[in-house]
Amino acid sequence: LTLFLGLPLTLATKPPSCAPLIPITFDNTTVPWLLGQWFYIAGASRYPPHLAEMRAVTFEAFSFSPGSHEDELDVTEIIRMNETCVVKNSSKVQVVHQNSTLIHVDNNMVASMARLIQSDKDLLILNHINIDFPSLSLSARTPNVSKEHVEEFKAHLHCLGFTDEDVFYTS
Repeated sequence: LTLFLGLPLTLATKPPSCAPLIPITFDNTTVPWLLGQWFYIAGASRYPPHLAEMRAVTFEAFSFSPGSHEDELDVTEIIRMNETCVVKNSSKVQVVHQNSTLIHVDNNMVASMARLIQSDKDLLILNHINIDFPSLSLSARTPNVSKEHVEEFKAHLHCLGFTDEDVFYTS
């Protein structure tokens, strides 16, 4: 009887199941939707080079504009790392429709590859895939996001094994 009565309590304390990260399937609306300004909000990674950069970034805004080739975007970044402000406009993003992947190319070298995760249309959740470490970032159309959007991002992070202490936020 004790086992039977304790079973509902045990089931109630079980952590919620994690839904898989569902990438967006690219179509003709993907590139126009990406164009414009985005603000980097937060990120988490187990990849050591990304960790060092995330600790130092206090602000980042970036914008996508049409590139010189179809399915290529020019990227302009404004980054404050510690007390230094850097403006970069030397990188590009290649949009690969076949596998719904974004490839960030900086100085003619692949800097990262990511898949967009399905979410709100004003959010850009990127699952970085070209490294053997989990890595997820959140950007938005505005520098402030709702508590619900942050909670959605945290739920994805939790499913990847990250804790709140692993998340780096910009100011």
